[in-house]
Amino acid sequence: MIRNFLELCGRSYQGPIVKKDDWDMAVVENVAELVEKYGLSWNNEDITPVDDDVMDRMYVAAKELLATIGIYNISTERVIRLDMAEIESGLANQKRSLVMGEGKDAATLVARKPEDSSRPLIWAGNPGCPTPEHLFLPTVKSWLQEDVTDFITCGSLTSVDGIPVRGGEPSEVVAVKRELGLLRRARLETGRPGIGMLAAESSVSEVGDLCAAHPDYLRPCDSHLVAMFNELIIDRGNLVRAANSIEYGMRNASLACTMVGGMGGDAPGATMVIMASMMAANLLCLADYHLCHPIHIKAVATGARGCMWLQSVCCQSFARNAPGIIVCDVYPKSGGLTKELLYEVAASALVATVSGGHLEGCGSADGNRPHGTGLEVRLMGEVSRTATRVGLTRKEANGLILRLLQKYEHVLGAPEGNPGQPFDKCYDLATLRPVPEWEAMYTEVKSELRAMGLAL
Repeated sequence: MIRNFLELCGRSYQGPIVKKDDWDMAVVENVAELVEKYGLSWNNEDITPVDDDVMDRMYVAAKELLATIGIYNISTERVIRLDMAEIESGLANQKRSLVMGEGKDAATLVARKPEDSSRPLIWAGNPGCPTPEHLFLPTVKSWLQEDVTDFITCGSLTSVDGIPVRGGEPSEVVAVKRELGLLRRARLETGRPGIGMLAAESSVSEVGDLCAAHPDYLRPCDSHLVAMFNELIIDRGNLVRAANSIEYGMRNASLACTMVGGMGGDAPGATMVIMASMMAANLLCLADYHLCHPIHIKAVATGARGCMWLQSVCCQSFARNAPGIIVCDVYPKSGGLTKELLYEVAASALVATVSGGHLEGCGSADGNRPHGTGLEVRLMGEVSRTATRVGLTRKEANGLILRLLQKYEHVLGAPEGNPGQPFDKCYDLATLRPVPEWEAMYTEVKSELRAMGLAL
């Protein structure tokens, strides 16, 4: 493995030299050509489509895109070329099951299928959200104490002891170790010491990952992020992150971020790009599982129609053609103490559940503020478990999603967003329970979901 990986990394110094603007234009042109060639389009009233031919054409188009243009290493300004045989090998070797965590808290991720009878597993937390140090521990405990939580993730510390964190500096090392120490404390205090983590979110450079790879911090049964930037870009730092875990044995979570409405165009082109990113991540990020994180160019939130369609088609397409473990990120527009947050979380949970994905979130308030809580995690888990239990179909889910969109879509275009309130306004810090107003909103939304026909 190490020889093959290093050989691929070496192509960062052998491939053609390309300027960033020229790379972006190559993405735009090639995606547009392939969208037309394979007749890819979408209906924004059909969020969880059932046309298998669309899934198959999208899969072929994504492979062709990757084989045609490769991956851009922005650190060396060269293109890493991958041939079709290598891409196929990476797809064939994708993990279909993966144990995370240890002891009584271990759980097994599996490659799910559309309308699968197995429930999605829940990565609970607000991944990467800037979080003040005094709120970090209580927010993590708020989702650790929820029964629906299978694994945890967290926000990133913006300062330690009042000192701002800067990437590649001593403050980053301290922040990462402080974060992981607080996570260990949260696991112990909630009686879940072995639960698996996606952590070191305070690591803004490879320096943080290197110092985190230790059994007292990130254990081999945990995971960290190895990102593919939009669009189809990697850098030296993320190749170092991937290499660091080879001998240590830590799990690599590839993070594919793609802009809906950006260089890949609307939802079909963006879906092709994110799938090509995942295919490349099998090789360049040594991915054990994939995070699917679309960003809408205007709405930002993953609850926008184009983002949800992308996640549905991505999960279904891989499930049909090259099964792997895909986790759909949930980054709602709204924050705590807003009903819109709960509606959007419910819609996103339905999309991933019926399409064959797992769930991570919630990065509430676009993941930009510490306005996430354990209560929306609870609802995300309850909706996904109910949808699995009753055997909800994609067509049935689509009807529910359209009704939920009517309840939150108006905030997606709001210039000021809908940030809601920070954690300490949503939860009593002494009891770690939702304040009455937040609990009442949750109860009301559950009643509305029942009235729509979802038997929570």
